[in-house]
Amino acid sequence: MPVEVEPRGPFSLEESAAFLAGWPPATAGKRAWDGHLHLAFVADDGEGAAGVCLQQRSGTVAAELFGRAESDALRRQIERIFSLDGDGDAYLAIGRRDPVIAALQAQVPGFRPVNFPSPYEAAAWALISQRMRMSQAAAIKRRLAEQLGETVSIHGELRSAFPSPERLRQLHAFPGLTGQKLERLRALADAALAGRLDAERLRSLPPEQALAELRTLPGIGPFGAELILLRGAGAADVLPGNEPRVLQSVTQAYGLPHEPTPAEFAALAKAWRPFRTWVCVLLRRGLGAGAAQPVARRPGARAAVQLSAAP
Repeated sequence: MPVEVEPRGPFSLEESAAFLAGWPPATAGKRAWDGHLHLAFVADDGEGAAGVCLQQRSGTVAAELFGRAESDALRRQIERIFSLDGDGDAYLAIGRRDPVIAALQAQVPGFRPVNFPSPYEAAAWALISQRMRMSQAAAIKRRLAEQLGETVSIHGELRSAFPSPERLRQLHAFPGLTGQKLERLRALADAALAGRLDAERLRSLPPEQALAELRTLPGIGPFGAELILLRGAGAADVLPGNEPRVLQSVTQAYGLPHEPTPAEFAALAKAWRPFRTWVCVLLRRGLGAGAAQPVARRPGARAAVQLSAAP
C-alpha cells in the first residue's frame, strides 16, 4: 500500500521532476513527464537501497515503496528530499512581503527545493565534482551508481542507487577519480557509518556548529559544508555564504547595480525567513529557467530594494 503525504500548502511533483531533469547530480536522467517519478537511493539507515514511485493525486503525494527500507523512515526521507516537511503556505507568504519573490513563485508554481537523498550523497557529490566540469562529475556519479550501487526494480524499470557507505569504503580505483578523491570518499564512507552525517542530527544543531563539523571531513571546505547541510540535510532556513551563483541571481532578479556584500545579502534575506534556503534555490531555479530581464523590473513586480546592510 502506498505511503501518502499531504503537503502543507501548494506543491507540484511535476515541477520537482522538471528540476531533477536538469540537475547534474541527479541520476534519474531526462524523461518526458508522464505523471509519475521514479527514484532509487541509499536509505537513511545505510543498509540497503530504496526505490520509490511518486504520483500526485488531488494534491496528495502517493509514494509506492520498493527495496528493503523501513517504511516510516523512508517516508521521512522522501519528505526531506522533496521539501514536503515544510509549510508551503508560509513559504508563499514571503511573496506577499517581497514582490520579486512573488514573481518567481508564480513562474514555477508549486516548486519546492529538491534535495539530495542524504547528506552522505551530497558530500560524495561535493568531493567528486571538485575541480571538474559538472557534466563530467555527473557522468562519474552515474557510473558509480550503475557499477557499484544496488539496483532496484520499480514497476519493472531498473534504477541504480548511489553506492552505500559500506560499498564506497572498499573503493580503491575508479576511472576519472584521482587517488586523493578516492581516499576522501573512503573517509566520507567511514564518517557516514559512524553516524556523523545523520540528517536529523545535523538539522538539530546550530547551523554554524553543523557547518564546522562538516568542514572537518577530508576535502570538505566551506562550499561543500553548506551544500551538505542545505541540500543534503534539507535545512530550510540557512543562508548560503559561499555560493557565488546565488549572489549573481539576486543581483539579476532585483536589478541591483552590483553584487551585494555578505552583510547586504543578509539584510535583504531577512524578509525570506523562515525559508531562506528555499528562496535561494528558487532564485537559481527561476533565473535559470530563462528570465530575460530582472524580475524587479517586470510589470506587477515592483521592488523597493535599497542595497544597505541596515536591519
